[in-house]
Amino acid sequence: MNFADTEIVNGIMSNAGYSVSGNISDTNLILLNTCSIRENAEQRIYQRLNELKKLKNENPALIIGVIGCMAERLKRELVQKKKVVDIVVGPDEYRKLPALLESLEDSGEKGIAVRLSRVETYDDIVPLRKEGITAWLSISRGCDKFCSFCVVPYTRGRERNRTLEGIVTEVKQLWGDGFRDVTLLGQNVNSYRSEENDFADLLDACAKAVPGMRIRFTTSHPQDLSMKLIETIASHKALCKYIHLPVQSGSNRILELMDRNYSVEHYMHIIESIKKIIPEATLSTDIISSFPTETENDHRMTLELMKEVKYDGAYMFKYSRREKTKAYSMKDDIEEETKTRRLMEIVELQRDISEEQNKKIIGSEHEIIVESVSKKSNGKLTGRTDGNKSVIISKNGTNIGDKVMVKIIAANSATLFGEVVHNEH
Repeated sequence: MNFADTEIVNGIMSNAGYSVSGNISDTNLILLNTCSIRENAEQRIYQRLNELKKLKNENPALIIGVIGCMAERLKRELVQKKKVVDIVVGPDEYRKLPALLESLEDSGEKGIAVRLSRVETYDDIVPLRKEGITAWLSISRGCDKFCSFCVVPYTRGRERNRTLEGIVTEVKQLWGDGFRDVTLLGQNVNSYRSEENDFADLLDACAKAVPGMRIRFTTSHPQDLSMKLIETIASHKALCKYIHLPVQSGSNRILELMDRNYSVEHYMHIIESIKKIIPEATLSTDIISSFPTETENDHRMTLELMKEVKYDGAYMFKYSRREKTKAYSMKDDIEEETKTRRLMEIVELQRDISEEQNKKIIGSEHEIIVESVSKKSNGKLTGRTDGNKSVIISKNGTNIGDKVMVKIIAANSATLFGEVVHNEH
């Protein structure tokens, strides 16, 4: 979501006459786009602000702003305690950035704009994207779920959706601009509504409008994932056979405390339906370890669920206590040593499962779109399968943007290694 929001902010700033600087030491304005989902994300921003003090001392005219979720959550503290911060703008007030900057330059008055909106979707803002193959596209903002651990409804507001027509138009525009892989974003894409259309209708419309595009989405909530959606994904080549379905815990008791509004049994029914209707689908999830009152038995239930589902990947975290949430009032009663040990057990199990899942496909062929040069070697390129698995290949005349068929020759828990058997360009 922050990638997509950064592109929206760049679009707003570009329309106001600003241009993106490629050099942090030769810039007039630095905006830090922030996240509040976990404490660690906020700590990293505080560290970055301390680093930027030096630049501010060298250039007092430099303007530093904090935007996004952390801006909404810690507005006064950021301006009053962190003297380096000049403006603070929440995720629904990005349109005010140029005016706040103008006021700051005219009067020296620091600006705060963090009001949440029930209508803002930035549907009319053209995001300023870097050239590339992959793009992020927000279809909705905010969330109405109010899971007891999650700060999103308080920092991003209530859910509101963009129009189906506006989203389809933007997907077409992305195709025309050379993008070949788009991810539709929402805190809960499954609750998307535009007049009579639901999320399955949106996917169907996008796939029909641009059948050559690879279309992905994140993130799903199990309470709202329908059979119609699974069948729609199965029916279009353009819709990637990859579903990220956060489970959070394998214990019904913990799920109830989390206010997730589904049971393990309901979740497993969805997983079974996906595997039956889309046998080739890859699955990933989110897991929160050591939620307040979690017992060893609750923890074991999560491990057992992981073994049963066999996720291809997972995002795994220790519980992070967030102000305003319902769980904030619960006693954080698990010792740090226990939290660390439980998380490591989850991570190590998932690493083993991921490696097992990846090694199963050695010898098979998959179509990838080459996205970039490999981070580890300039002689290698990287792309993703339809199922969102990273594949490393040798250059050998292949270029970024090429659509190639590769044979998987090796694998570890994180990456597949392939050789090109056909290049469609």
